[in-house]
This record gives sequence, C-alpha cells and structure tokens, in this order.
Amino acid sequence: MAVKTRDYYEVLGVSRSASADEIKTAYRKLARKYHPDLNPGDKTAEERFKELQEAYDTLTDPENRKLFDKYGENWRAVKQGGGAPPPGWEGARTTGGPAGGGFDFSGFDFGAGVGGGGACGAVAFLAASASCTPGRGILLPRQRDSRPVKVS
Repeated sequence: MAVKTRDYYEVLGVSRSASADEIKTAYRKLARKYHPDLNPGDKTAEERFKELQEAYDTLTDPENRKLFDKYGENWRAVKQGGGAPPPGWEGARTTGGPAGGGFDFSGFDFGAGVGGGGACGAVAFLAASASCTPGRGILLPRQRDSRPVKVS
C-alpha cells in the first residue's frame, strides 16, 4: 500500500494562497520547535522536522509549488517526465468488462487500415496462420495439431 504524502500547506500550517514570506515564517517557527538538536532522541520530532523540510523545499521552489498545486502527491512523477496521471487513476481497475476481461472492444473497427474486413483484418494482422471468413468467424490453428479452432 502506498504511503500518502500529507498536504504541504497543512504541514506548514499555511493557506494555499500563502506568500513566500508566510511560508518561510511558518517553516522557521516550526523548524525551531522540532529541530533534532533541540529534541535529542525524539524520533517523532525528527520525522516531523524532515516533513517540514520537504514541505518547505517544495513550496519555496516556484516550479515545484506549481506542480504540487496542480497534481498533489503526484507532482514528482510529473516533474520526472512520467506525465500526469489520468483522473481517478487511484482506484482504477482493469477488470469488469465482458467476461472480466476489462475492456469492451465490440464497437472498435479492427479492420481499419489492415486490409478491411473488421475483426478478420485484425486477425490477419496478428496471426498470420489464421483464416477468416466474414460472417462465419475466425479459424485459428491449434498449437498441438493443425486442426483449426473456430472462434466467432
């Protein structure tokens, strides 16, 4: 399970419209409170300080702040060239289509640009040993013997 990044504005206790000076002031106040030198041996304070530092570093860099504001916890992936995740990707599943296959290709024209013939064109493209008769189905050879298997 992925660890959720806390909202950096929440970490620093500032609003999303906070100026750079407000962010700096909030960071300095909290950094003094949670600094490891002032809290020796306190692992909670040390983790909180690291979180504050990460939030401050992100929000004080104009490019990173813009990416964080737009993409939230995914801003690093976008910056590294991974591109923006599609809306709702967090809970996306790839199952649920016909027979649990995930996608319904029934409306897709597989024959476009591949010799025509709809699904027959796609089969001819993907499996050179297949034969297809439009309206009658697709015949694929079996692996063990050469008797064809009818796929409609």
